[in-house]
Amino acid sequence: MTKSNQIALIKSLLSNPQAIKVKPSINFFLLRYLRKFRIQNIDGNFIIHSHLPPLNSKAYTRFVNEHLLKKSGGPSHAQIGLTNACPQRCVYCYNRDRKGIPMDKATMLRVIQDLKNMGVVWLGFTGGEPLLNKDIVEITEMAAEGCAVKLFTTGCTLTEKLASDLKKAGLFSVSVSLDHWQEEEHDRVRGYKGAFETALKAIAIFKNLGGIQVGVSAVLSKQMIQRNEVKEFLDFLKSLEIHEAWLSETKPSVEAFWNDCLIISEEERLKLVRLQDTYNKENKMTINYLGHFEGREHFGCNAGHKMVYVDAFGEVSPCVFTPFSFGNVKESSIQAIFREMRAHFSPQQSCFINKNYKLLRKYSRGRYPIQKSDTLEMMKEVCFGPMAKFFQLYYQ
Repeated sequence: MTKSNQIALIKSLLSNPQAIKVKPSINFFLLRYLRKFRIQNIDGNFIIHSHLPPLNSKAYTRFVNEHLLKKSGGPSHAQIGLTNACPQRCVYCYNRDRKGIPMDKATMLRVIQDLKNMGVVWLGFTGGEPLLNKDIVEITEMAAEGCAVKLFTTGCTLTEKLASDLKKAGLFSVSVSLDHWQEEEHDRVRGYKGAFETALKAIAIFKNLGGIQVGVSAVLSKQMIQRNEVKEFLDFLKSLEIHEAWLSETKPSVEAFWNDCLIISEEERLKLVRLQDTYNKENKMTINYLGHFEGREHFGCNAGHKMVYVDAFGEVSPCVFTPFSFGNVKESSIQAIFREMRAHFSPQQSCFINKNYKLLRKYSRGRYPIQKSDTLEMMKEVCFGPMAKFFQLYYQ
């Protein structure tokens, strides 16, 4: 462990002395996990990666108190769609087929406050393109109190003033969508001429602003993984001098990807895990691969258990990749919907939708998200695996 990492961890422990009360096996697990990453000091925030709150933040203190000590039954992580509108048409977009009447600002603010009251310490803003929501600064300011807020954006419509306003409102991290190092390929996948140029401009705006963790959100195709092109892509991202590369692979959330040949294998997942671990030892840019965080050796898939997603229309799903609903926040409270949903879910070793996507064909009936009545029928057929390492220790 580097000296800077040691100092950051010591300061984190001093900020959270109550962590000594956490079960020793959990603390040892977390320390081993944290050592896989270089802690970044960004404007006084000690950041492991953008899927966790800064170690010295109020949000991380809440994580320790509510989830490690009290073992809250509520979610720790949530995402919310600020709008479904987007100028880009990504072939793999998990939201592209969702429809409905959008939530208004008052409903969004109520839901976000309810989520925080339930235990959410990390909140991701997604869409559509969330920057198209004219109230995004006000929403960020309200959400950021005691919660780590991360923005996922294509960069479309971003201005220097809007970036500055988001920073002042409390945004801690931003991931700009960028899926390939070749402009033509990125624009093709995104269905938008100029997507590549727009992304690079947004990265530059946030970097020049300073004080925010700036990263790229990249969706890796199975072909890129099989052709061993990920390292070349990472070298390109490193040249952009960003803080983090947030990596995931295409998910079978839409019909075009309902094919076993397009689903990542365990061998391919582990290949990316090894690449992440090797890269993080040698480079300043953090690689944050979702399949590493959610792997069986770490925290596993927590869709519907510690993760919840509220789309722009108010429909509540286990995560962004699961196109089915347990209810709408305009008709019932998020607390009641989540309680019912959580009764059907448990943490498991591997991605829920990768394992159960074939049920979407049977129950979708051409409607997205799948409505509650069909969702409940579908849940009778889903397969859950054993728990990942963290939750084996957590529930001992």
